[in-house]
Amino acid sequence: MRHAGKARQAALRMVGWTLGVLALVLLGALVARVLGSLVLMLSTVLIAIWAGFALFTLYFFRDPTPRLPASPGVIVAPAYGRVDVVDRIQEPWFLGGECYRISIFLSVFDVHVQYAPVSGRVALRKHTPGAYLSALRTDSGQYNENVLLGLETNNPAGERVAVRLIAGVVARRIVPFVEAGEELDQGDRLSLIQYGSRVELYLPLRVRLQVQPGDRVRGGETIVAFWD
Repeated sequence: MRHAGKARQAALRMVGWTLGVLALVLLGALVARVLGSLVLMLSTVLIAIWAGFALFTLYFFRDPTPRLPASPGVIVAPAYGRVDVVDRIQEPWFLGGECYRISIFLSVFDVHVQYAPVSGRVALRKHTPGAYLSALRTDSGQYNENVLLGLETNNPAGERVAVRLIAGVVARRIVPFVEAGEELDQGDRLSLIQYGSRVELYLPLRVRLQVQPGDRVRGGETIVAFWD
C-alpha cells in the first residue's frame, strides 16, 4: 500500500535528533569527569529518560497495515480511536449540505496514521488554520487547525465522502500523505497527526451506519457504514 513506512520515518527522525542532543550532553559529562559520581549519576538518568522517550516515540508512530474487510459495499473507519459523536450536520465545503458525521477521538495511545475509508480520488485537500483547543472537545473541529480531504468514490461511482483531520492541544502538526487528484484504494494511508487529536468522517445520508458513541474502531478495518 502507498505511503507505508512514512510514520516510522517520522519517528526515526525525531529519535535521531534527540540522540544528537544526548550525545552532546554525554560529551559534556566526559569532559567534566572531575565532577565525579554526581555527573555519572546524572548521565545515567538522562540515558534512561532518552531510552524511555525513544521507545514511546517508536510505539506512538507505529504504522500497522490494515486488514480490510471482505464484505462489499462497506465504508471503514479512517482512524483508530473511540467514537464519541454520531450525528447529522451541515458540511458546506465538499458534501454541500446535510450529512452524517462520525467523530473519532484519538488518545496518545492510539495509532495516529489515518486511512482511506473508501476507494476513490482525492478531489479536495483544504487546510484551515485555527486554534489548538483540546481534541477532547467534540466541537474542536470548528475552531482548531484542520485539513479536509474530500474523496469521490469509485464504487459506487460519484459519491462524496470527506475526512477532517483535526489538531489538538498537543498535536500541532498534521502531515497529509496525499495530494488532490491522487487515486486511492480503500485502506491506503492518508496522513499522520502527531499526538492526541480527532478525526471526523462525513458521509451522505443514503448510507446505513454501523457504529454508535462509545464504540472503539480500528483504522482501515472497522466497518462504520454500508452503502444502500
